[in-house]
Amino acid sequence: MGRVTQRRKVHKFVLDGSPQALEHPVRYREDFLAVEEPLEVRLGHMSFSVTMRTPGDDFDLVAGFLVSEGVIWDPAQLISLRFCAGEDENGVQTFNVVEAQLRPDVVLPETGRNVYTSSSCGICGTDSIEAVRKSSHFSPEGDPLSVPVEVLASLPDRLREAQAVFDKTGGVHAAGLFRISEDDGGEPELLCLREDVGRHNAVDKVVGWALREGLLPLRGTILQVSGRASFELVQKAALAGIPVLAAVSAPSSLAAQLAQESGLTLVGFSRGTSLNVYAGSERVGVPASI
Repeated sequence: MGRVTQRRKVHKFVLDGSPQALEHPVRYREDFLAVEEPLEVRLGHMSFSVTMRTPGDDFDLVAGFLVSEGVIWDPAQLISLRFCAGEDENGVQTFNVVEAQLRPDVVLPETGRNVYTSSSCGICGTDSIEAVRKSSHFSPEGDPLSVPVEVLASLPDRLREAQAVFDKTGGVHAAGLFRISEDDGGEPELLCLREDVGRHNAVDKVVGWALREGLLPLRGTILQVSGRASFELVQKAALAGIPVLAAVSAPSSLAAQLAQESGLTLVGFSRGTSLNVYAGSERVGVPASI
């Protein structure tokens, strides 16, 4: 998995009371950690943002980030993406700077980013809360998608089954884009899955993949995420035209409010046998037996 994971020797303390634990309470072993490194995003030669992320799918990350910032929404607006020169103390290429060349008519946002954004927060650097409420070129409102509740409830397990980096490290978030396949008996089809130490990065990687594939707006799709549903994730989904966002944990009050205003269906605490719908319940199909 290259720079996605890193080995580290650890001291493991076992306190389960077993004879082996009593004899050897401290064990020495290797563990795998999810890599976290900075990525600088440049627009032309101008530094636009620095975010902490797990390396991999960096072009998708930058493309999705630009969609989430309201900078672009059409693949034709993104002329090219390339890694800029950058080396560590050993002279090894770090691949930690990506330069995006945008079409000359693309208007950059008036609000700027602070230099640094942590992997736990995707909107911490914005100038104000008003700048976050960007107008979208796509809207989930009016999307006729209907999702059976049992399909929604099955998505966290399907997402988990596809999480290779989480299996190795236990330390990354995931975002999976699903579409219900009419050709396969209504079974959900996983279109794209991305993992990252930052949940917002995982979503940006999915949206960036869709932009580069020419799939925006993502009508008729479901975005399942492994963590909680924050305001920023609802915003990212809405800007990509995704009608349903489901999370295994709780949404925030602002996330639910934005989902309602955007015409997006927001699902929380989706854990296999139950789920809560906080906005857009009309898209969730209830079995006839209930």
